[in-house]
Amino acid sequence: MEERVRGFTLIELLIVLLVIGILAAIAIPRYSSAREKAFLAAVTSDLRVLADQESAYQATYQVYVDNVSDLTDLTITDGVNITVNEANLGLGWAATGYHNALPGKTCGIYYGSASAANATPATSPGVVACQN
Repeated sequence: MEERVRGFTLIELLIVLLVIGILAAIAIPRYSSAREKAFLAAVTSDLRVLADQESAYQATYQVYVDNVSDLTDLTITDGVNITVNEANLGLGWAATGYHNALPGKTCGIYYGSASAANATPATSPGVVACQN
């Protein structure tokens, strides 16, 4: 008696490919969105840590740091870039940050008498804000 090996038909293979395509169409945008949120969270976190470090520095030296590299205790996440755009002696400071993977998205924070324009998109003192 002869045994026949039955394979998949073309229709069955096309249905499997269609299901895989639908799953990929759902998963890829969700992954990209989660990835972007994670990068923005890293920038936001680093700016909050900068705020703490600026406060500690000001309490010790009565001035704010105008160069991030002067804060030796500040550890910045890989891919995150932070710039202090304004530091008014002991009166206020403003900073912005971005992640290399999100070139068009910027976050900002400012305190005291610093100009909100130097921390765009921040609009309230002490609150980190990011572009949507």
